[in-house]
Amino acid sequence: MSRSKVAVLRTSPQTYLADVHRAMNLAGYQEILPKSAETGLKINISWHHFYPACSTTPWQLEGVIRALLRDGYDREKLHGCHNRTVVVSAKKGEVLNKHLPVVRKHGIGNVHLYENEPWINVREAVGDLSKDFLVLNKVYPNGFNIPKRFIGENIIHLPTVKTHVFTTMTGAMKNAFGGLLNERRHWTHEVIHETLVDLLMIQKKIHSGVFAVMDGTFAGDGPGPRCMIPYVKNVILASADQVAIDAISAKLMGFDPLDIKFIRLAHDLGLGVGDPREIEIVGDPEAAEENWRFVGPYSKMTFASRMQHKIYWGGLKKPLEWSLKTWLAPWAYVASIAYHDYYWYPFVGKGRVDDALGSEWGRLFFNYETVTPDENGWADVGPMPELALKEAV
Repeated sequence: MSRSKVAVLRTSPQTYLADVHRAMNLAGYQEILPKSAETGLKINISWHHFYPACSTTPWQLEGVIRALLRDGYDREKLHGCHNRTVVVSAKKGEVLNKHLPVVRKHGIGNVHLYENEPWINVREAVGDLSKDFLVLNKVYPNGFNIPKRFIGENIIHLPTVKTHVFTTMTGAMKNAFGGLLNERRHWTHEVIHETLVDLLMIQKKIHSGVFAVMDGTFAGDGPGPRCMIPYVKNVILASADQVAIDAISAKLMGFDPLDIKFIRLAHDLGLGVGDPREIEIVGDPEAAEENWRFVGPYSKMTFASRMQHKIYWGGLKKPLEWSLKTWLAPWAYVASIAYHDYYWYPFVGKGRVDDALGSEWGRLFFNYETVTPDENGWADVGPMPELALKEAV
């Protein structure tokens, strides 16, 4: 298999915008994404609350938009892209995670795929490729619908570096999960690794180009994608190979990428390169050699994540998993929202957020609407949150 290329750069608020532009070009994005096509920026909102490392950062979104405009992509053909999630509000999330002000500032479109957007059956979109699916034909015997606008469109995934209780880590490949599957995507959790591989097959068929820019300014360890411990790591990654960028992200966190099932499957099927020895690192090879020694998502799972594992793979599968494919499914949504939004976030997560806001990246987030970048980044990230609040009064 030929070597794939992943750009890895150390970064800071002061250089972030220039670093994103450099990383994207080192990874050859202009060769992958034709300027004649519409380009969707697939924003990741894993929680509508701001939680470090959980969702696309506003500087990540801004850096990619600025890079595209600087390199001659048509503003009228760019748009942010959101999917609907039954336990996370994209409308609330794009405000609380400060994506919406970035989109508006740069005058690009903002598409919510579940609003006034036509969807078509995947078999109509990909033809005979559907015969190669590992699991999706079994999960959805009659097929499933995907957004029609994705056909012939570039897609840039905007994931973060973090762990996940279903897949060990989550990144570029899983970022397609929400965009290509509707509210019934939880039907695939039992076979989530194979599902991600099927979705990558679909992307390669329907998109004019696929690229990813991954933010590791904060990185999350623990029972992600929500209940993690965030760490400042000061890196960004970029690649046209969705398997390779996930492999390098996994390696940075301290995991063997080929031990992660979806990476191994995609690598073995030739959909990308999952073996770091076969991946060319451009930018800062020393940064790519770091090992953060994350403990991963399984050693200290939350009550909610333990129950999810029991429902999909454990003792509760037989009595409860069937209900998630019926009109009874809302019980699980209500339980998740109650646990995460009304217990875990206020009593555990809020303290971690407050700690993170004391970092340079946290200050940048807190002051994002009032600080102005230059062409390289944010020379001034603004005051500490408590000082900013006092000044506002």
